[in-house]
Amino acid sequence: MAEDVSRETQDALGRFAALLVRWNRTVNLVSAKDVSVLWQRHIADSLQLIPSMHPLTDRAVDIGSGAGFPGLILALATGVPFDLIEADRRKAAFLREAARTTGAPVHVLAVRAESAGIAPAPLVTARAVAPLPKLLELAAPLLAPGGQCLFLKGASAQEELTMAAVQWHMHVERVASRTAPDTCILRISNLSRVIPQS
Repeated sequence: MAEDVSRETQDALGRFAALLVRWNRTVNLVSAKDVSVLWQRHIADSLQLIPSMHPLTDRAVDIGSGAGFPGLILALATGVPFDLIEADRRKAAFLREAARTTGAPVHVLAVRAESAGIAPAPLVTARAVAPLPKLLELAAPLLAPGGQCLFLKGASAQEELTMAAVQWHMHVERVASRTAPDTCILRISNLSRVIPQS
């Protein structure tokens, strides 16, 4: 795994993985070909965000949680409470069952991010949700002042950053992924909207 986690956390992650494999037969949580590489492609990929979370915050929001990557995995491994936003009701049902099975400190909201109606948090995470300009539109209302975003991004990260810079001022740190060569973690802070010149 990408991070050294406690034996207790490893056991909980094992219960999560077994539950996901069972549910994946009827609910499309991950692609069928990904089941055999679940730990590396999804769980380890999520766990590699932990160093970028330090110092740990008291609360976080995960946008488009899907099967729980990265939000539920991070909540389980760090103990940080996460609000998981997932509009697909079947996936939200899986997330609730995964939280019950693993004891992860999460609250599942079966709504679109635009209508989540929750207090902003110091940390917002997302993985495979939307191109960065759209993702920042979703994240900005959920991000507390002084907070940061952690987004897992693929080969188009630089292109997405260039597009986003038209609408947003931000400080960006790019962290190389430890699980896939063409992906990275974008650590975004000091986010503010570009004010058009009149």
